Amino acid sequence: MIDITINDQAIMAALRNLQSSVTNLRPALKEIGETLSESTKKRFVTTTGPDGERWALNSVLSTLLGDKQGDRPLTDRGILGDTINYQLLGNDSVQIGSPMEYAAMQQFGGATAEFPHLWGDIPARPFLGISTEDESAILAIIRDHLESTF
Repeated sequence: MIDITINDQAIMAALRNLQSSVTNLRPALKEIGETLSESTKKRFVTTTGPDGERWALNSVLSTLLGDKQGDRPLTDRGILGDTINYQLLGNDSVQIGSPMEYAAMQQFGGATAEFPHLWGDIPARPFLGISTEDESAILAIIRDHLESTF
């Protein structure tokens, strides 16, 4: 009987690294969270959603009655854009968002018929989501993390 034992330290180390990178997604998720937070913040500069569509301008009523400066939505004080952050949820997911109460109203919009406390209808101005550029960046991050195990 012939017994062959292969003792290749490089292969064993690479396999351990691969197993570790696949079971520990946190480094990749952290980088994805940072990337998505930055791309989301840039949407407040370009006033466009993740689909590339421009946000609806502030209404004349908003500009006259509110403290809006011009017709660029969600950019007056920069509070919403400045509070965009990410959070790792456990070891297998990342969440992007803002703690501001009005974030959901800005993302999805709302009508006074549904929300009587509003002084006017608010059009949806989606700032959260994954653009085609974000998708490419996420895939590159995953690829880089997998390649770095070797």
